Amino acid sequence: MKVTVTTAPSAGVKADALVLGVFDKETATGALKKLDATLKGALSRAVSAEAFTGAAGQSLSVHTQGALGAAVVHFVGLGAKTGANADTLRRAAGNAVRLVKKSGAASMALDFATLKVKGVGVDEAAQATVEGILLGAYTFDRFKSDAKKPRLATAQVMAEGDESAVRHGVKKGVALAEAACWARDLVNLPGNVATPSFLADEARKMARSRKIKCTVLDPNGIKKEKMGGLMAVAQGSHQPARFIILEWMNGPKSQKPIVLVGKGLTFDTGGISIKPAANMEEMKGDMSGGAGVMGAIRAAADLNLKVNLVALVPSTENMPGGSAIKPGDVATSLSGVTMEIINTDAEGRLILSDALAYATRYHPDCVVDIATLTGACMVALGNLCSGLFANDDTLAAQLTGAGEATGERLWRLPLWAEYDEFIKSDVADIKNVGSRWGGAITAAAFLKKHVGKETWAHLDVAGTAFSDSVKGYLTKGGVGVGVRTLVRFVEDRTGVKG
Repeated sequence: MKVTVTTAPSAGVKADALVLGVFDKETATGALKKLDATLKGALSRAVSAEAFTGAAGQSLSVHTQGALGAAVVHFVGLGAKTGANADTLRRAAGNAVRLVKKSGAASMALDFATLKVKGVGVDEAAQATVEGILLGAYTFDRFKSDAKKPRLATAQVMAEGDESAVRHGVKKGVALAEAACWARDLVNLPGNVATPSFLADEARKMARSRKIKCTVLDPNGIKKEKMGGLMAVAQGSHQPARFIILEWMNGPKSQKPIVLVGKGLTFDTGGISIKPAANMEEMKGDMSGGAGVMGAIRAAADLNLKVNLVALVPSTENMPGGSAIKPGDVATSLSGVTMEIINTDAEGRLILSDALAYATRYHPDCVVDIATLTGACMVALGNLCSGLFANDDTLAAQLTGAGEATGERLWRLPLWAEYDEFIKSDVADIKNVGSRWGGAITAAAFLKKHVGKETWAHLDVAGTAFSDSVKGYLTKGGVGVGVRTLVRFVEDRTGVKG
């Protein structure tokens, strides 16, 4: 979809559909009041007839009968103005774009960037609006034989006052949303298409056009590096493993890089400790963390961020083949830590152990990993936020703030030394699962063993990477979790803005 900026007033904007955001209990103010006079009271009568108040999730559509430049005006409820933020606009824009698509319109214009939201600048409002439009309009229909190209092809973001700020926000929103949608595509592709080799090829193609350095290790390279966790998980699959290295070194040479690590498990059966059949098809999304860091570095390059950024993705399948790892086996990570495998379905932490150890070679400013790691995190937090673990309070606060700004909320869980006791092994340094209790925490404790003294954080996105319903700017399937949050974090951490 093409997104542009218009400075035309509401009454004169040329589009099939005009979308106006309305805060709760403000139906008789602002743009509505002005347009109502032009439409000879038609808006106020419709508001009264439909009991439209502007509550979050409400919408109202009124045909203009040729009196305006737009054929239809859609009013979208934003909810209470008190407490509204950028994500309020982002969610409403997502709802609006689906409403317009359903009507069959080919063009739309939105006024969200002109709304005054406390603490939200004009550029940020425009950015959030565009993110909501593009993320809400996303569809994955690659394998639908009757798929039709949607009519909605253009969206205008309405500006008043600081037009240059709106244009900057629109440009940034497009880059971030397109990167997130690219990550969504990778997650939504079936496992027989999105293999480790495919993921590596997509990384190469993406990097080639953006001057991102891309290096991919094949099984021989992985073996040479002594990545024992990745080798152990991969040995049960016919699909060869890959270790993807993406480097965007666009900052000062003196600047230590931020290293992002994403779990790239392209399909997870659980291995010998096989999963139940119900919903196993969703395990194609076990590489959401990998897609997230690849999308983040793509967006950083598109925004030409003057930062040094690295993305690492260990990628394999977890299959129960004849050569698959077994409970009781011991593997040695690149970190040198020996790991007893109690449950082969706790494979994500095994492949991440090598990537985290590899990350330390960069002498990084910090390391952040993101992974669909544990069902235990879903039990603890549900699907409304991701789990956050960190060995540094400043890093944790920066990530939490980035998540609040992007609508991808994070909740910090403890990582006390006492939890290390739960993963002590009788035959190796550590074991890959602890007791039944605190499973998300013991998984994080396992990862901590491989980062040495580096400043590090772990994001468990098992509950947030995949959506089973449509709401706001989220659509069914992969949501591209982490892309926008990680870019915002990098900006906040370095002080460099795109």
